[in-house]
Formats: sequence, C-alpha cells, structure tokens
Amino acid sequence: MFSEKIMTLPPGVNGAPSRRARGTSVNETPATSTYRDDLREERRRVHHEADVVIVGAGIVGCAAAVAFGKQGRSVILLEKSLKEPDRIVGELLQPGGVNALKKLGMEDCLEGIDAIPCYGYQVSYHNEPVHVPYPDNLITEKPSKRPEGRSFHHGKFISKLRAAAQAAPNVTVVESTVTDMVKNGYTGQVLGVECQTNGEKDYYFGAVTLVADGYASKFRKHYLPNQPEVRSKFWGLEMIDAELPMPYHGHVILTDAPPILIYQIGTHETRILVDIPEGLPSASVKAGGVKNHMLNVVVPNLPECVRPSFQRAVEAGKLRSMPNSFLPPSTQNTRGLIMLGDAMNMRHPLTGGGMTVGFNDVVTLSSLLSPQNVPNFEDTDAVLAQMGRFHWSRKSGSSVINILAMALYSLFAANSTHLTALKNGCFRYFQLGGRHISEPAGLLSGLIRNPAVLVFHFFSVAFYAIMCRARQVPLWKVPYTLLVESVLIIWTAASVIGPYLVWEVRR
Repeated sequence: MFSEKIMTLPPGVNGAPSRRARGTSVNETPATSTYRDDLREERRRVHHEADVVIVGAGIVGCAAAVAFGKQGRSVILLEKSLKEPDRIVGELLQPGGVNALKKLGMEDCLEGIDAIPCYGYQVSYHNEPVHVPYPDNLITEKPSKRPEGRSFHHGKFISKLRAAAQAAPNVTVVESTVTDMVKNGYTGQVLGVECQTNGEKDYYFGAVTLVADGYASKFRKHYLPNQPEVRSKFWGLEMIDAELPMPYHGHVILTDAPPILIYQIGTHETRILVDIPEGLPSASVKAGGVKNHMLNVVVPNLPECVRPSFQRAVEAGKLRSMPNSFLPPSTQNTRGLIMLGDAMNMRHPLTGGGMTVGFNDVVTLSSLLSPQNVPNFEDTDAVLAQMGRFHWSRKSGSSVINILAMALYSLFAANSTHLTALKNGCFRYFQLGGRHISEPAGLLSGLIRNPAVLVFHFFSVAFYAIMCRARQVPLWKVPYTLLVESVLIIWTAASVIGPYLVWEVRR
C-alpha cells in the first residue's frame, strides 16, 4: 500500500537536494564544461541526486526528460520496466501532436517504427460515409504541406522516445520501481522518491519530482483533488491485412450502438477499438459476452471490406480492453512535486488527442520552467508561481481537445432521443462541407485551439439538428418540433458541453 516517507531533512543535509541549476558560464572552457557534466552524471548515478526526478518513462516522461536535459538541467528518469510495452493505447498522434514533437526536437522518434501517415477521418453513419480531412491551411511553416498525423504500434514509439531520452544530454535513465514519495518533515516539500531497484530499497532525490506514471497513477489520489471517472471501455483487436474504405485515414463507425474506431498502425496491422459501456445488454454474460457483441452487433455495422479480417481477429481471441476515463485538470500546489500526463488530466480517447495534450504540456511546462524563468529549481516559490501559470497556459493546447473528446463521445454513444438527434445533426453538418467540416477537423487535429470555435460549431450542430428533425417528421408535427423539441435539443446540447466548459475554467 502506498505511504509517504517523511524525512526531517533541512535542504542540503544527507541527500536533500541543495545544488543550484548551473549553466555553462561565459568563461567556462570546454574542458571545464566536460568535467562539470561528468560530476553531475556521477552525482546522478552514484548519489542519486538531480535537478529533476521523473517517475515514468512513457510519452510525457521521456519528452520531459529530453526537454529539461537540453536546458542543462540534471535529470533522472525512472521506469519500472524498460522492455517494449505492448498496449492498445497511445497509437494515434494528431497533427497538433506532431507539431509539438517537432518543437521538442524529437520528430525523429516517428521514423523507423513503420508509422502510417494519417490525413483525416472517414465518418460513417449507418453505412453512409463522409470524408473529414485535416484542413490544409493551418500549417504555417509549409503552407502547401498537408497536415499529417501518425499512427503506430505504441511500444515501438515508446522505445524510440526512451532511446531519445537515453541519448539526451544530462539525462540518466534507471530501471527502478517507485514505491513512495519522500517528503521533508519541516516543510512538507517532496524531496524525491523511494524505489525498489533489483530487489533492493533505493532513494532518488530531486529539487523537483515530476510524476508521469499514467492513467493508473498510484500517487494521484494523494496530491490531486479530482479522481478519474470511467465512462466505458474500449475493447481492442489487431486486424491483419485489413482492407480499409479510405487508406491513410482513421475510421469512425456510428450506428445506434456505441462508436467503433479503426486506424492502421503498421504495414500489415490495423487497430479496431469497440466502445462497450458498462451494462450493455448485447455484451452481457447472459448474451454471450463481449465476443457476442463483436459478432452480432459490430460485424453487421462494419464496411464489408473490413469484415473478413475482423472476424479472423475475433476468432483468434486476442481481445484486450482499456478504460475510457475522464479526469479534469486542477492546479498543483505541492512544493517539489509536479504531476503531468494522464496522471493529471484525461479525456475519452475517441478523438485520439491524449498524446497531443501530453506533448503540448511538456512544451508549455519546459518553457515556463526554463533557466531564464527559473534559474534554480530549489527556489520552490518560483516553481510554484510558474505552476500556477502552467494551469492556465496549458489550456491553449488542452481545453479544446478535452471538451471535444467528451462532448463527441456523448453524441456518438447517444442513448436518448435528443442525443440521437444531435448525433444525426452532427453527421449531416459534416455533409455540408466547407467551413462546416474544415474547422471541426482543425479542432479535432489539435491545430485550432480556440474554444470559441468549438462552442460555435457545437451549437451550430444543435440548430442544424433541429432543422434535420423538422424535415423527418410529418408536416403537422413541424410546429411541435420547432416549439418543443428544439428547446429540448438545445438544452441537451448545453447539458452535454456545459459541464466540460465549466471544468476547464475551474482552478
């Protein structure tokens, strides 16, 4: 069971961090710089002390290690297992995430892993498709280049990120399982972590401890006020040599059942994710479980070209699941501690925005905590002040993605008359083309960051849903639809998006 270690250590005594972050001075020679770097490496390796101790060598942990290491900070990156992970999460990086990776100088991590370009989506509603391409006018550095996402095997990408962290200056990567936080008994400041390394108890100390231990974080509940809410599960299969209706695009399959996602993750491999809420009758044990849902509900709703490879995957029986969680962000006030990534903020993975948020967070955080802004991480007041700014600054890269993911899932997993009307209105809105599709695609891709654009289009969908509903009913019911159902549809839309807007403006 998790428990904090309270250590009554004033700064600078018996392993409590007391060193100042030092850059290369104007008068420093290359030999002196090399000697200084060797001493700092020895201090990390032998004495287990650094400016930053990072818990978790995943998407965010590796990116943060590289970013801070390049700034001249001394970094220790801890990971319980450095073997290539095998998971069904973190397989699609939107164009906004690709841009953030470039800002971190880590775009090479997308090469040599059989990554597949992604140029947008095909959304299918009751087997009626509409093309939702990424807008081609939002990449400023190369206006003629199409925005491009990437999809890949999660483990291969993580391995490249870890290799980048190991090659980064001032970074030491250690395979060790973090078990506890270590705190200063005088101030309550987090000093570092307690670990198990090769079966032995161990300690690592940092002026800042950055926790990025993922969606199942063991430390979150002790330091953040909000905890995740699991809305459903994605059940995943890997299809081999699947034929997709539109190659190099993600596919969203919408019916009266919960949504289905399909995207290629390798030359021969394609991921399919089937959303199954808790208590879904067609997936109950009595009905035959998840396999019954796959064969009797999913197969008939798939494009015909996908069905053979999907049925082979189902019969192979390699089903895996992941929880679809919502965790709103909150301000962080614990001295010496920063929580980042899924440990701090999660949204439904329907829109594939998690890694984009993570990389954007690292770009924002490393800028706010740069040596120019905070020369010394032991200045905890300065770090806390920047963390207050971080909570609001990060929203330009996270709010739209957070709100859109949760709102779209509410629509696409519609379980009521008015939500279904909104889902139909959303699909018909895409069919209008032009701005009705380019700006929503820009929001989805992480290239448009203005929440006002999201709110505008969300309520435009609601009003268009009313028009679509009026066309569906007999003429004598049109007045009722316009006077009564319109109010209920608008109210439903406000009820869907409103709580997530509120969460994003809370501290």
